[in-house]
Amino acid sequence: MPRDVLVSTGDLMVAQEAAATMPNGQRITRWTFGSRTGVTAEVLSLGARLQALHAPDRAGRRANVVLGGGSVEDLLGDAAYLGTTVGRYANRIAGGVLPLAGTTYRLATQTTGHTLHGGSDGFATRLWDGVPVRADRQVGVRFRLRSPAGDQGFPGTLAAEVTYLLDPDGGLSITYQAATDAPTVVNLTNHAYFNLAGEGRGTVHDHLLRVEATGYLPVNRDLIPLGPVEPVAGTPFDLRHARRIGTRITTDHPQLRAAGGGFDHTWALDGTGLRRAALLSHPASGRHVECLTTEPGLQVYTGNHFDGTLTGRSGRRYTPYAGIALETQHFPDSPNRPDYPSTLLRPGEKYRSRTVYRFTAG
Repeated sequence: MPRDVLVSTGDLMVAQEAAATMPNGQRITRWTFGSRTGVTAEVLSLGARLQALHAPDRAGRRANVVLGGGSVEDLLGDAAYLGTTVGRYANRIAGGVLPLAGTTYRLATQTTGHTLHGGSDGFATRLWDGVPVRADRQVGVRFRLRSPAGDQGFPGTLAAEVTYLLDPDGGLSITYQAATDAPTVVNLTNHAYFNLAGEGRGTVHDHLLRVEATGYLPVNRDLIPLGPVEPVAGTPFDLRHARRIGTRITTDHPQLRAAGGGFDHTWALDGTGLRRAALLSHPASGRHVECLTTEPGLQVYTGNHFDGTLTGRSGRRYTPYAGIALETQHFPDSPNRPDYPSTLLRPGEKYRSRTVYRFTAG
């Protein structure tokens, strides 16, 4: 399909093209932006979705390191969350029950009986409006979405915005903003799966992961937090030093079994403000991605439930552990947990959140 270059400045560019068509005839737009010689991102208007990210290895060879569906059917089905902006509420709300300002709201739930990522028709399934942006030494796309009051059961009309910006040094910044006309809850994140060996090229067992956290949230078999933050010390969740993922998730531990044979847990991050949350490395290629965030938590999911039925853009099937998600967010089920950081947003307030994925090689 023809591509229109909308921004071109030095080595950086932003281009737009028609990517596919929805079943209802609406067009899905693909935005490609970044460095012509370094890191380049592809983002779709469907779900404001990071569909691909091409990063060089230590020898300068570029590869897509993000998992993504290969067809519209996949993007609306088995690959619905891959790379998307999920909301209104990332992760789970137990029983779809939202108590707020003296009223209990009943949210849309999935087959588990809980609300996951904002409901079955959450932000991941919507077409967002996008425009190219340029800021300092960065280029990218800003997406906007209006979510009406009652959307998936959530109160208040929400105006949401997510901005992707890439700099020439390989830093992908994702900034979220939102405003509401009535009290509601908001918890937005990106659900990209990384495989630094390359999309569809084996598992992430040989990746090294460090997480800057002394505590994590144990969960039940529905992946609802059991209660307070618990220490990572003495458990497979102790990633305060870089550890090989395969070694950690194959340990016999009840929390790994509860999550289907791997990580699907929130780490309570140390510190506040924009700081490092995690470092993911692939020794064989020399690729690294450093994750920085303003959020209090990091959900790490090792793709435990990929079963080979989904084929990625590479034409390869995604088997268990084909990628790892590093989802910066507030804690799961916090509307029902007064001891967790609040996700309440009131009229006149502005929701803001920022995450940076910084790609390097060496």
